[in-house]
Amino acid sequence: MDQPDPKNGAGLILSVTEPMRSFLAIASGDLRLSEELRGIASDLSSKNTVSYKLLRAIWTGSDPLTRPGLLGLFSGSDFVFTSPKPREKSEELKMRLLKLKEIAERKEYAELVKDITPKKQVEEPFSSYKDQLGFGLHVGLTMFTGYLVGYASFRALFNRNPALSAAGGILGLVLAMLVETLLFIIKTSKDDQIQSSKSFTPSFTPTTKKNQ
Repeated sequence: MDQPDPKNGAGLILSVTEPMRSFLAIASGDLRLSEELRGIASDLSSKNTVSYKLLRAIWTGSDPLTRPGLLGLFSGSDFVFTSPKPREKSEELKMRLLKLKEIAERKEYAELVKDITPKKQVEEPFSSYKDQLGFGLHVGLTMFTGYLVGYASFRALFNRNPALSAAGGILGLVLAMLVETLLFIIKTSKDDQIQSSKSFTPSFTPTTKKNQ
C-alpha cells in the first residue's frame, strides 16, 4: 500500500476535534514517526483544520498499539469547503464589459433626460396646406407658360397650323413639367443635406471614475 506524501496537504480538509488535537499532540513526540511528520503533527495540533492526507500519514506511521481508531478519530469532524479562486478575466472580456457598461450608462442617461430634452423637429416638405397650395399654383403656372410658349413657337414655324400648334403647346407643357420636376429634386436634396448638418450634435458619454 502506498504511503501518503507528508508534503502534500491538498485534498479533503477536516475540522479539528479535541480527539484529533490530542492525537496530534501525542504524535508530535512519537519517535516512531519521522522528524518531518512530528513537526507537521506539532504544527497541526494548534490549527482548526487539518488535511485528511496529512492526518492519515501521521496516523499510519504512529504506534498501532497506542493510536486511536481511525473512525473514532474522525468522529464529530466536519468537512471544510473552501471557495475556489475566481478566474482572472481576460483583457478582451474586460473591454467588452466596459463597452457594455458605457452603453448601459448612455441609455440610462437618455431615459433620464428624455422629458426635458426638446425633441428635434424634422421639417418635411409641403407639411402645411399653404406650402402645398403654393407649389401647386407654381407648377400649374409653369406648365401653362410652357404650353403657351410651345404653341406660339409652333404656330410661327408652321404657318399657323392648328394641329402642329397644339402639338407644340403640349411639347412645351411636357418640357416645363420636366424642368419643374428636376428643380424640385435638386431643392429637396439640398434641404435634406442642410437638415442633416443641423441635426448632427456630439453625443453625451457619461464618464465613470475608475480606481487604477
